[in-house]
Amino acid sequence: MILLKLFLSFCTIGALAFGGGYAALPLIQEQCVELNHWLTMSEFSDLLTISQITPGPIAINSASFVGMKVAGFAGAVVATLGFTLPPFIIVSFLFWVFKRYGELPVMQDILSGLKPAVVGLITVAAVNVMVEALWGNGAVLLSSTDFFAAGLALLAFIALRLKKIGAMATILLCGAVGVLWQLITPFIV
Repeated sequence: MILLKLFLSFCTIGALAFGGGYAALPLIQEQCVELNHWLTMSEFSDLLTISQITPGPIAINSASFVGMKVAGFAGAVVATLGFTLPPFIIVSFLFWVFKRYGELPVMQDILSGLKPAVVGLITVAAVNVMVEALWGNGAVLLSSTDFFAAGLALLAFIALRLKKIGAMATILLCGAVGVLWQLITPFIV
């Protein structure tokens, strides 16, 4: 029964994840944290980190991770298949439609309307991850802010956006800073 539930949950996510892996993150959070309670919000945040640093698309990595946690190897296969099957069918159909009717203004209008929705989905995922990283499960208050995490996030943003340092180098650098911080923190306090 759990395999069917995994398959159907990730089919739903796959069918609605317009805009790619990052746009799927709020849907994955809703299915895995809020509706089915397969993950806590902290585990979801860890899932995003692991899915980001492992090879492959973030949403497929997330499906595999959740499936493995919930039902072992079979769960990973079922969740991944559930996530990938609807987009495969949708893309195959849309390819046919776009090839046949792509020049019509209504098709261009549909695509233009989907872009802001994708931006909204990605923004929701980013805000949810930011809240978890900076405040954990606590209240969003200045007094409960993890200033080390906030500083590291700001440095990562600067490295990625302004200095054009690669994502992998930034992830490795932030990981190294995190380890270093944990090593020196006992001597500071």
